[in-house]
Amino acid sequence: MFRLSAACRLSLRLCQTRTYSTDPLLDQLKNCTIEDQVFQLVGKNKAKLSVTHVGCAVNVLWQFQKQKPRMLRNIDHVRSHPEFIALRVLAENKIELMDDDALVEMLYNVIRFNVETHDSLVQELVVEGWKRLERFNLTALSKFAVCLMEQHMHTSPLTGQIANIVDRNLDKLQDSRILSSFMVCISAVISPRLRDRLIEKAAFLLDTSQTSRFNDPRRIVQFLRNVRYTYRPLLEKCNQIFLQNVSQMDTENLCIIIGLYQSLQFNNSEFRLLAKASLTKSLDLCIDPASLTKVFAALGPMAALETRERLEEGILMVADEMNSHQVLAVLGTMEEMDCRNTLLIQKISSLLQKCLHLYRPVELAKVTQALVLLRCRTPELFTQLQMLLKSHLKSSITPGDVSMLTRVLSMLPSPRVDESMVSKVDAVLPQCNLSDLSALAVAIVRWVRTDQPSRHNIPGVYGKLLQKLNDCGLERIKKIDNIDLLLDELKYMSGDWLEEVLLNETISAFQRLIDQVTWKNVPEFAMFLTRTSFLCAPVLDKVASVTVENITKIHHTSIYAILLPFIILNYEPPQGEAFFEICIQHVLPHLSSFDPHLLVLLGYSLAIAEYFPEDLIKAIFNVEFLGKLDAQLEILPAALNIRIRQRLMELNRAVCLDSPEYQIPWFHDQYCQKLQHRVNSSISSVQRQIHQMLGEILGGIHYAKVSVMTPYYHAIDFECIMDKNKKPIPYMDQNMLSADLSKMQWGPDSQLLETKSLPPGAQRVAVEFLDSKAFCKNCSHLKGEYAMKRRHLEILGYHVVQISNYEWNSMELSTKDAWKDYLRKSIFSSDL
Repeated sequence: MFRLSAACRLSLRLCQTRTYSTDPLLDQLKNCTIEDQVFQLVGKNKAKLSVTHVGCAVNVLWQFQKQKPRMLRNIDHVRSHPEFIALRVLAENKIELMDDDALVEMLYNVIRFNVETHDSLVQELVVEGWKRLERFNLTALSKFAVCLMEQHMHTSPLTGQIANIVDRNLDKLQDSRILSSFMVCISAVISPRLRDRLIEKAAFLLDTSQTSRFNDPRRIVQFLRNVRYTYRPLLEKCNQIFLQNVSQMDTENLCIIIGLYQSLQFNNSEFRLLAKASLTKSLDLCIDPASLTKVFAALGPMAALETRERLEEGILMVADEMNSHQVLAVLGTMEEMDCRNTLLIQKISSLLQKCLHLYRPVELAKVTQALVLLRCRTPELFTQLQMLLKSHLKSSITPGDVSMLTRVLSMLPSPRVDESMVSKVDAVLPQCNLSDLSALAVAIVRWVRTDQPSRHNIPGVYGKLLQKLNDCGLERIKKIDNIDLLLDELKYMSGDWLEEVLLNETISAFQRLIDQVTWKNVPEFAMFLTRTSFLCAPVLDKVASVTVENITKIHHTSIYAILLPFIILNYEPPQGEAFFEICIQHVLPHLSSFDPHLLVLLGYSLAIAEYFPEDLIKAIFNVEFLGKLDAQLEILPAALNIRIRQRLMELNRAVCLDSPEYQIPWFHDQYCQKLQHRVNSSISSVQRQIHQMLGEILGGIHYAKVSVMTPYYHAIDFECIMDKNKKPIPYMDQNMLSADLSKMQWGPDSQLLETKSLPPGAQRVAVEFLDSKAFCKNCSHLKGEYAMKRRHLEILGYHVVQISNYEWNSMELSTKDAWKDYLRKSIFSSDL
């Protein structure tokens, strides 16, 4: 019995050995250690090579390349080797014999060797794959989709067919790697419904699979970038995985993620700070153009001065080795950094002159915009650019290309407009969307300003063109019956054309389509209202009602955008207090997930509307948070950095004045003093006029003080002081510093007591002239920021006189006596 059992086991081993050894050539191919060994075997055994041998040989050759650093790969050498060419011929002859996995693997590998898309082997493999599409398993199908994308077939009917298969089989898909590959590959051909299904599935797999791979979420973020959809819940899930894996990420992945976040306008400060530290450490290792340009693009905009200088020096050293794409990437980053390194600008300009002819129209547009912003002074380069842009404009037929090229041509120094350009613009106007029309409006206005012969002939060619453009814009708004389409076309529009020509019609369209406002589009809808400063109560009321009804579906970070128009425009909807409270309560549990600067902006905005949630205030005004904010400010663009510091000061001031019970200290004294030294104290002609009249009605110029800084550093145009009998007190008799906080005291009812330096019963009067920016776009309703300033000045003990430019420039106040009477009534009112 035992002998029989042993014999059976020996027989089984022998069978297994024979099975594994039946193909010695395959074993030899698998055991090769260098390319030459593979080529020798192929050369000696061409007649014996089966479809399996060919697939194995090509796969082994690619694995050798994959194991090498990018700089040491010799793909061109392998691709041009006679035996590799022989393998390609053999593969083409054996395509029908390949199983599904082998077919896809062969296509994947030959693409990795940069075999041209028009090569017969690639084309035959794609055609055969198309025939087998429905029978591919999902793994093979995802790899096939990747191959199509790398051949720029992402918008082909074949990719559309793959999207259909994915849609039918999405419920079966349980691998986040396969799903994320599909998402990127089919992103250009999917419907909004499939987009939402893919996002839901990706979120589910990230929650349940506990994946630690960062490539899967990286592809998911890439998908969101491709479909231009900043879906924050999914982004935050991906970001958490990135944060766990930052230490394992190489320079390339860090740079890719930073670029994707920038495109989506999603900037998580924690990730950016970790990425910044990692990229700064790796800087010494970046000595080749490819790696250095990637690090320059990712690190440059958030680097400190010393690191920025190192990056610029490094780019100068490798500049001559950069290809056209790298030059373009460096130029775009220089624009973002607002680079003023003259040597680097000159060097990049000289390189551009050699490679301009290689760029596509959209790339030439980016070059033009960057060079103008960087104040490049190379006339020859601009002449060359103008010729190329005009040539592309002449052959362009799509409205988007025509508007883009026309806009950048108008940016060039001394743009020369000829009849063909005007005719091209005139021809495409009826086909343009609002965004294209906006770009053309900017260009035509520039032509009017710079084309000297036409300056006094506006009703001529340019006048007719502008009139036609206006008509097309208004007509398009009237025809649009989808609010999401309208918001999309308005998304990046701003400026005079929108405000002066389209705004009223746009608001009317919103009222017409108001039933299409949903919890999904309400944040973007609110952002447009904020941007235009247009007060329309029915529209704002709809925003409020949709928000209240769907508050649990709205992401907490969107609440800031939704509240902003109500705060900026100083408008309270029906049940306004309940609306604000519901929004605030939705945000409070998530305070720790906000980026520091966004929390400051939220706190400041709520302060304008007189809301000071204790949890929010305590979350901001503590040492740990302010330390995080300081760290984040280092990586923010300069303009945003200044804005956040200003908002923190204004929030600190508002809390001190409106909610002294929180006992938050005022710690911005030095900041305000430094800021005060930089402020230009010049006054306008209207302010001079008011100052002179104040002198006349008060009894002398010395009764009114100009450009006063109050306690807590509010700047006011004029200050005068009235005694208890409403008689002005001359400033020559006063020895007071308005900003002396040591003389300010809080009373028992949280009200500021009068300064000790004022005579008993005396009161300060603040007189301010408010221009149009203090009011809503379409009416004289005071904006929230100016209402808050009035409130604060009154807390400080001032009687506040705010002179509206609408009243001052009205027909009723068209004489000097009328102006003086208006000032007299305002200052000596019974409220004083």
